[in-house]
Amino acid sequence: MANPLIYHKQGWIEVICGCMFSGKTEELIRRVRIALIAKQKVQLFNSKIDTRYGLDSIISHNQNKVAAICVRKSEEILALLDKDTRVVAIDEINFFDKGIVEVCEKLAHAGKRVIAAGLDTDYRAEPFEVTAALLAKAEFVTKNLAVCTKCGNPASFTQRISKDKKRIVVGTTDAYQARCRRCYKKPRN
Repeated sequence: MANPLIYHKQGWIEVICGCMFSGKTEELIRRVRIALIAKQKVQLFNSKIDTRYGLDSIISHNQNKVAAICVRKSEEILALLDKDTRVVAIDEINFFDKGIVEVCEKLAHAGKRVIAAGLDTDYRAEPFEVTAALLAKAEFVTKNLAVCTKCGNPASFTQRISKDKKRIVVGTTDAYQARCRRCYKKPRN
């Protein structure tokens, strides 16, 4: 991100959102690696709810991996942050409590670059409230699209293929598929 209007000590929030399998975590890891090349101190956080690939890392579906700290509550991020950290990356923002928005804002006001990635909508195509609130507060928003598993068109919906009715069910291709608007079928209540 080469913008002459961005000054040192200035914080901001970047949100990477989209449906399942759209490359959100891949993009988060890419941005983190660039910050590391720039010799910036980076700390990564993930929710303890996300147990798909382990608890001490952020791991993409393509198995790209970076070490991370898993937390139960958003406020733990502030307590675990090192003073010299310049970039704070948070994956699966949709798994966090409402306080994550305030945490991200505090970090940005303190001069940190905050990179948050997560689902924008659930399997019913309803917005995740924390992601929606963070999108409204962010300086930079990236909406990723996946490829529809039915027809190959650009996909922005997450189709749950398991029978589970809970809003949050952690899973991968065993429970979800990316779908385009035409192929997505909204589940019945």
